[in-house]
Amino acid sequence: MIKPFRIDIPQADLDDLTDRLARTRWPNEVTDAGWDYGFPLTRLKELAEHWRTRYDWRTHEAKLNELPHFTTDIDGQNIHLVHVRSAKPDALALVLTHGWPGSFLEFLDVIEPLSRHFHLVIPSIPGYGFSGPTHERGWDTLRIAHAWAELMRRLGYERYGAQGGDFGSGISTALGAIAPEHVVGVHVNYLPTRPDPEADIPLSATDEARLDKIRHLMANRPPYQALQATTPQTIGYALTDSPVGQLAWIAERFAHWTDPHSQISDDRLLTNTTLYWLTATAASSARLHREAPRRTEPCPVPVGVAVFAHDITQPVRPLAERLYDIRHWSEFEHGGHFAAMEAPELLAEDIRTFFLTHTQHHHPTTTH
Repeated sequence: MIKPFRIDIPQADLDDLTDRLARTRWPNEVTDAGWDYGFPLTRLKELAEHWRTRYDWRTHEAKLNELPHFTTDIDGQNIHLVHVRSAKPDALALVLTHGWPGSFLEFLDVIEPLSRHFHLVIPSIPGYGFSGPTHERGWDTLRIAHAWAELMRRLGYERYGAQGGDFGSGISTALGAIAPEHVVGVHVNYLPTRPDPEADIPLSATDEARLDKIRHLMANRPPYQALQATTPQTIGYALTDSPVGQLAWIAERFAHWTDPHSQISDDRLLTNTTLYWLTATAASSARLHREAPRRTEPCPVPVGVAVFAHDITQPVRPLAERLYDIRHWSEFEHGGHFAAMEAPELLAEDIRTFFLTHTQHHHPTTTH
């Protein structure tokens, strides 16, 4: 059963947040630290002060409640979603999936342009925001893909496309792998391509440079990833108890993974952080790094790829083509990891082009 949902955070929770922010114990910082030791103290104090004194959750809550929210129970887990129907009754449906440390809020700026052409289903990943927390092991990208297939079935969509970045990319390709009879195509704006020593493929200088960047990242695993992939519960205690800790943890990723020219406002960053805080999902969202499989499911449906210059890494097309049926590939000079927030017009147009041009004649495989 799919039930309407309204965001209504108890005032006591907001008062508690303000109180905790006022009582923050700050560490010291060495002189001229910059970013060398982690998130700079001055910038974090500025963000925390904004959060405590000027940021108004109720304003954002009211705005968010203008969207049609729903919840449903799938595989023993509460699932939250935003479901926006296009004015075109026969429009194709798209399921849009966020990643970490994002949320369904990532897609706010693409809803209007995309809903002109598509019905939109924007779920929160199990363990994230209003779909959290999870209570058992095993919520990996494949299990989430199965939940999305069931969600789309419940909503009455026989044919649909999938789109995502970060974990949303892996969930979308997994959805194409498990439900090729329903998924017309998958569009991603993040596609990790691992070096393959066996692949005897000539690569351009650009591709070689991209592979070097990927190798460097694999050899120097970022600390947040190591912690969340091994001891998500341990880091979860600190992040669930300290709003400033949660803020630093998320804001650092936004600082490192976005185009320096991106205009993600402090309010947008704080709304995303507040969502993690109010739902106490720091640990459950982090668990996906531990649960996520290291293998890649072959995805038999048409794939479209949007590459943003400032993303964590950029994919190498010849390697990607060994795994996917790539029909569409775009390269953008602007935008980073949170493409839907950083370059919504570019991303929305790329998604529209892919699904309206490259999947119209693709009829999902029927299984007998």
